[in-house]
Amino acid sequence: MRSTPTESPIVRDPKEADVHRLEVTPMDGDAYAVDVRGHRLVVDQPKEAGGTDTAPTPVELFVASLATCVAFYAGRYLQRHGLPHAELRVRTEFTMAADRPARVGSIRLVIVPPPALPTDRRAALLAVASHCTVHNTLHELPAISMELGA
Repeated sequence: MRSTPTESPIVRDPKEADVHRLEVTPMDGDAYAVDVRGHRLVVDQPKEAGGTDTAPTPVELFVASLATCVAFYAGRYLQRHGLPHAELRVRTEFTMAADRPARVGSIRLVIVPPPALPTDRRAALLAVASHCTVHNTLHELPAISMELGA
C-alpha cells in the first residue's frame, strides 16, 4: 500500500494566536485613526475641547464598546430563543468622575427588549447581557502595561 505525504499543520504558539492587534495613527488635529482587522475607526475631540468634532471621542467609543457588547449578547439570547431582535435597544448614558484622575465615573445601561419578549424571560436576558465580555473585563480588570517603542 502506498502512502501519500501529508502536509504538517501549521502549529502556532497558543499565546500568539490569542493576541489581537490594532494600531492608532494621527490624522488631522486631534483626530486619530484606529486600524483593526481591516476596519478603520476614527476618534476626535469636540470643538469646545480643541478638536474638529469629526468623530466620537475615545471615551465615547469606550462606553459604546460596552453598550454594543451588551446589545450583542442580548441579541444572541433573543435569537437562540427564536425571538426577534430588530426592536432591541440599549440606551446608555455616562458621566465623568468629578475628581482626579480623569475617568468615567458612572455608566447607566438600559436594555429595552422587543415587545415579543415574554415576561418570564426578562431576567434571563438581563443576566446574559450583564455577562458580556466588555462588562466582565470592567469587573475583572486586565493587566495593562505601557511602554515606549522604537
